[in-house]
Amino acid sequence: MTNEAKGRPDSGASPKAIAELRGVSKRYGEVLAADGLDLTIREGEFLSFLGPSGCGKTTALRMLAGFESPTSGDVLLDGEVVNTLEAHRRPVNMVFQHYALFPHLTVEQNIGYGLKQQRPRLPKAEIAEKVGKALDLVRLSGYQSRRIWEMSGGQQQRVALARAIVNEPKMLLLDEPLAALDRKLRKEMQIELQNIQRTLGITFILVTHDQEEALSMSDRICVMRGGRIVQIGSPQELYDRPKNRYVAGFVGSTNFFDGTVADQDSGLLVVDLSGGHSLRGAPIGDLSKGQAVSLSVRPEQVRLAREGEGFEVTVLNRIFLGEHTEYLVKHPALGEFLVLAPRQSELNDGPYAVGDTLRASWDAATALVLDRN
Repeated sequence: MTNEAKGRPDSGASPKAIAELRGVSKRYGEVLAADGLDLTIREGEFLSFLGPSGCGKTTALRMLAGFESPTSGDVLLDGEVVNTLEAHRRPVNMVFQHYALFPHLTVEQNIGYGLKQQRPRLPKAEIAEKVGKALDLVRLSGYQSRRIWEMSGGQQQRVALARAIVNEPKMLLLDEPLAALDRKLRKEMQIELQNIQRTLGITFILVTHDQEEALSMSDRICVMRGGRIVQIGSPQELYDRPKNRYVAGFVGSTNFFDGTVADQDSGLLVVDLSGGHSLRGAPIGDLSKGQAVSLSVRPEQVRLAREGEGFEVTVLNRIFLGEHTEYLVKHPALGEFLVLAPRQSELNDGPYAVGDTLRASWDAATALVLDRN
C-alpha cells in the first residue's frame, strides 16, 4: 500500500499478513461484542480501530493481545491460529490507556521489568543496553532514576511506550493511549508515535474514538459499529468515499441533507428534499430511485460570498479558529449547516458577522449521495 504522506513509497511487493481475524465473534453472556470480524493486518502498517464506545474495537484488540479468546472464529499471528495461546507467549505488547506503570519502581526498572522475566535470564548489561536504547527512542535519556510519580503525563506515556517496545514485539497494541493527555500534548505524541513506528518498522494497532487521531496517524482505518466492521480503508479513502452516512459522519465533520433519489442527471443523482427543494450529488454505491438517502457536504467544500450564485443563507454563529473560521448558517429549506471558510477568503471578502445574509454554494460533484443506514 502506498502512503506517500507518511514517506512510505510502494516497493511493488504486497506486505505480508502479520495477523488475521477470520470470522471472529465474541459473546459476553447475551451481549455480542464482536460479530463475525474478518480482517487482515499487514506487516509494518499503522492500523486504527475507530468507533464509539461499545462498538467492539477494544474487544478486537484484546483478542489479538490474548486477553480474550473468541467465542467463534480464529485469530492468527504469522499464519498460526492462536485462539488459546496465552498473552505472554504472543509476540505482541500492549500500551494501556492508563499506562499501568509501577509507581514504586524507577523509570529504568519499569522499562526493564519484562526483560527481567525472560527465560533464560538476560545478562544485566544487555538489559541496561536495551533499556537505554528504548529511552533514547522515546527521548527520555537521563530519566532512568526518576520515579513514576515524578513524571508528567506525557513522560509517563513515553515510559509506557518504552516498556512495550523494549521486548521488540512484532505488533504493538495501543488502547487509547493518548486519552488522558491535553490537546497540545496529544498532538505532540501523535507525531512521536508516528516517528517511533517508522523507526521500528513494526505493526502498530491503535484503538480510538477520536477521528482526528485516527486520520492523522493511520495507514488504514477500520471503522466499527455494533461489533461489526463497517468499512476499512486509508484515511483519504474513508474521508472522500465513505460507504454510508455512518462512516461519513464518524470520519470528519460533514453536513447531511436527507431526502429521496428522484432522478439521474449527467452522472449525478437528483435528491428531493422536504419542502420541494432538490440537490445533486455523486452516488456512492448502488442507489435506486425512491431510496431514502443522505447527501453529504463537507464544511470546507461550502463557499460563502456576499453576492453571486448559491442559496441565500443567514449567519447564526461565527467561531474564529485561526487558519479557518467556522460559520453556522441557516437556509429556509435546507436548515442549519456548517461552513469552514479559509482565512484567505475572509481577507478577500471581509469577515462575516452574525445576522449577515450571504450566498452559499458548492460543486455538486463534491457532494456525496449515501445510503442512510
